[in-house]
Amino acid sequence: MFNLPNLPYNNDALGSYLSEELMKFHHDMHHQAYVDKLNVAIDVLNVDLGDKTLDEILIAYKDNVAIRNNGGGHYNHSLFWNCMSPNGGGEPSGAIAKVIADRYGSYQNFVDEFSAKALSVFGSGWTFLQPNGEIINTPNQDTPILMGLDSPVLCLDVWEHAYYIDYRNRRADYIKAWWNIVDWKSAEQRLKHK
Repeated sequence: MFNLPNLPYNNDALGSYLSEELMKFHHDMHHQAYVDKLNVAIDVLNVDLGDKTLDEILIAYKDNVAIRNNGGGHYNHSLFWNCMSPNGGGEPSGAIAKVIADRYGSYQNFVDEFSAKALSVFGSGWTFLQPNGEIINTPNQDTPILMGLDSPVLCLDVWEHAYYIDYRNRRADYIKAWWNIVDWKSAEQRLKHK
């Protein structure tokens, strides 16, 4: 059975960028619902999954809609919380900065492309930065690992529930604000483990 992970910071830690009310709603209610429904979907399988990881379960049962949607929701959100920090923002350094510079020429070019990609998601979905520097979108709660890709190093939730309380329908404002809290140190750590 899976559990809702604790946030790596307090609900009010992201200040004016993502409010305490939004974080409580998004983490405590939305993410919890994905975890609860994932556990029900696994229980319905009535199979011994042993000590399989969430990644392994998602890949093994990718054609099971309940596991794909709710397991993907748990996977994506668990990553998303760790992509932000009250001490975030600014430009990355180290290996991730090199990946970005090699692929996009400059940090600003990368920000512009990532932001445009996130704005282009129709309806609900996610924007991911892959270890090779590729930026991809997925619909709903799909994850890059279900596409046969490596685990991402950075992601942005562009479902309306991720921003509507603070930004209403202004996704562009939400994306612009998000760059102020991106946790590049944590992204660098994920890149190093690839």
